Amino acid sequence: MKTSFEEITTCELSAICHTYGRYPLGIARARGARLYDFAGREYVDLLSGIAVTSLGHCHPEITEVIRDQADKLVHVSNLFYQREQVALAQRILETCHCDKVFFCNSGAEANEAAIKLARRYHRLTRGSKAYEVVTLAGSFHGRTLATLTATGQDKVKEGFDPLPEGFVTVPWNDMHALEGVVSEMTAAVLLEVIQGEGGVRPLPPEYLRGVQKLCRERGILFMIDEIQTGLCRTGSFWAFQEFGLTPDIFTSAKALANGLPMGAMLATDEVARAFSPGSHATTFGGGALLSRVADKVIEIMQRDNLAERAREMGTYAKDRFRELAALNPGRIADVRGRGMILGIELSAPGKAVWEKLLDKGFVLNLTQDKVLRLLPPLTIERADIDLFAQALDETLKETA
Repeated sequence: MKTSFEEITTCELSAICHTYGRYPLGIARARGARLYDFAGREYVDLLSGIAVTSLGHCHPEITEVIRDQADKLVHVSNLFYQREQVALAQRILETCHCDKVFFCNSGAEANEAAIKLARRYHRLTRGSKAYEVVTLAGSFHGRTLATLTATGQDKVKEGFDPLPEGFVTVPWNDMHALEGVVSEMTAAVLLEVIQGEGGVRPLPPEYLRGVQKLCRERGILFMIDEIQTGLCRTGSFWAFQEFGLTPDIFTSAKALANGLPMGAMLATDEVARAFSPGSHATTFGGGALLSRVADKVIEIMQRDNLAERAREMGTYAKDRFRELAALNPGRIADVRGRGMILGIELSAPGKAVWEKLLDKGFVLNLTQDKVLRLLPPLTIERADIDLFAQALDETLKETA
């Protein structure tokens, strides 16, 4: 097997579809909030697989669960009852107001299920022809044909038309625009409490509550995409809970199995009864191994109070970054986010800053050209935040 970075990159070019703009870094192993490249160099992980390994890499309790379950049952399909799946369903439903859950493999699949359920609910339960789903500019909901159409960013849609009909995008945080497109054909509104790919943009509480109120008044389903913000990331178990919201449907994935492919769509009983046997399915979703791991992930998050920890660490990090903004006038335009989903918006394109930070041993994301996006493990230590803040301060001065 090829082992050097140069050999791996050469083989990758000839063997794998070119769908990723990969970072100039190969990862050989990881533990906690640390990544190690092929040469053994250590990096502080401030991305956690894009909000996936929220418990840190190779968490010993998760590793033990994988070993134990792999020796008992991995997959038999959803044709059979599985105690691991039922245990997970009960645990995840205890975290929220919803009554039913559908397990799948990814965030895009979870959002697909939400869109299908919304349409089927209106058609079969309400006797309505409503089918349109309204989303917001800057949103990101997935890469399938339906979910990329729902996504409010044109760059992900190039070359894939004709796209499915039934999706309407309105400006971000504009209630008047939303009210203007809602009609008898509107089945649902789908939004993110904080847009991650859109540049870490938190929606104002009054807008969120206004959307829910509008949906209730007009008989429209209120759906929230919690793929990136859920599972303690923002300082509560689900981001919508911070604002007293009760979506009819919401979706989860990413951190649900701490690195294994797992997604979920949750709904109220009223809405979920629109699904019936054969109306929707997935081969791998909610298998015994994945369910057992996800069940343990939620148990650890609750036991270790990771929502509270995310809230406290997020407050500390934002304060540090705002201090840096004061020390580097004109370089940082904004510091925003909630809990451990944080965005540092630079005043100019940030590729050079991001590259220098990577050279210094810090892995994070650059989105929307100017926003340094941080999604570290929820278990990250304060000392790592301080190390990054120092490196960012140095980098801003070096690139001034």
